Amino acid sequence: MSDATSGAIDRAIAPSMEFFDGVVEDPSNVSLRRDPTTGAKIVMMVFEQLNCIERFRAVTNRFSGSLRLRDEEGDILVEPSSVRFIFGGPEGDDFERFECQFRIEIPEQWDRFMRFMNR
Repeated sequence: MSDATSGAIDRAIAPSMEFFDGVVEDPSNVSLRRDPTTGAKIVMMVFEQLNCIERFRAVTNRFSGSLRLRDEEGDILVEPSSVRFIFGGPEGDDFERFECQFRIEIPEQWDRFMRFMNR
């Protein structure tokens, strides 16, 4: 996880999450865990809807390989440790949700992430 804050920001920016630049996603659930052996913090985000898929904008936008968390402090770039698409329905081809998991091992980065989530 890296903090890509660039200079002073004059106005407040509404927090947003983006897998593709300009396509805002909203998680339906976030769970926070701690690895008992390493003490690393683990974040699991579940998205029951992905705007980038539903709008087919993934084809025209560049995927950076990371999740961008953007707020008034700047950008946080998170590289997922695992991602999973879950399908269901009678045919097994209905999108149900997308799970994105990443680890945060540095306390300062955890504090920054929590400030983002509280916004």
